[in-house]
Amino acid sequence: MGYVDFILNLAGLLLWLNWRSIRFDPLAKRRPATLMGTLRPAAPQKLYRWHLLAFIGVLLVVRALIYWWMGSSAWVGKLDLGVTVLSFRSDWFLRMLFFSFFSFGLMLGIFYVGLLALSLLAGPEPIHSLVKIPLGRVDDWPRWAKILLPTVVAAAVWCVASWLLVWLQIMPPPISMAQRLEQSLVVGLGGYLIWKIPVGLLLALHLLNSYIYFGKHPFWKYVNATAQKILRPLQALPLRLGKVDFAPVVGMVILFLAAEGVARWLTWLYAKLPI
Repeated sequence: MGYVDFILNLAGLLLWLNWRSIRFDPLAKRRPATLMGTLRPAAPQKLYRWHLLAFIGVLLVVRALIYWWMGSSAWVGKLDLGVTVLSFRSDWFLRMLFFSFFSFGLMLGIFYVGLLALSLLAGPEPIHSLVKIPLGRVDDWPRWAKILLPTVVAAAVWCVASWLLVWLQIMPPPISMAQRLEQSLVVGLGGYLIWKIPVGLLLALHLLNSYIYFGKHPFWKYVNATAQKILRPLQALPLRLGKVDFAPVVGMVILFLAAEGVARWLTWLYAKLPI
């Protein structure tokens, strides 16, 4: 069921991206011009932006109904937040309804945090436009604001959601507001661990393109230019042996070792917080 939940979240994410990008479709606004003026197209537009949001809502509600119908003996929903894992028993429809929305919200958050990493790297056009469309005006924010955004948003969401999670009997209540804020901060810091996904993928693709020629497509130009920015701190090290460049490999090792160390520290810190 975990794979099914992931696929349904992915379907919801694709609907969300269509909702974000449909306003950039030139065909959605084009009208045929004639000598008599501007006429409406013969076939009226049948899909509006709000339809996509409605489809997402229906998908999440129907999914919650299916999980509730299956019962807790068949499946328990889990949300992996990095520093902790939340378990949702499916014997209560309201709990499954919130799980369905939380699960989709978590995937949406992971996607946007990954886009923030690509926005900070600011690779060449036209590929970077694919980052700008879903991020919108956030892509133009100052670097310091985009760096702080994952922690601020994740901490704020957890601070509010924790009240609901306690009411749903998913987690015990914190002993004080101070402890709730400390939990929010630790969960918020865990949001930065998502950056290892797009950064590691860029380094892996750059390494692959170093040995296999895939042509002059703008995508590979974007990958190579962005990966070079990531590897800039390693340029002073002697990581090239003949025609072999070990910088991408060293970069990936450092990235994932650092991410693993930070993840273990944040998990330990969250477990030590009194609740």
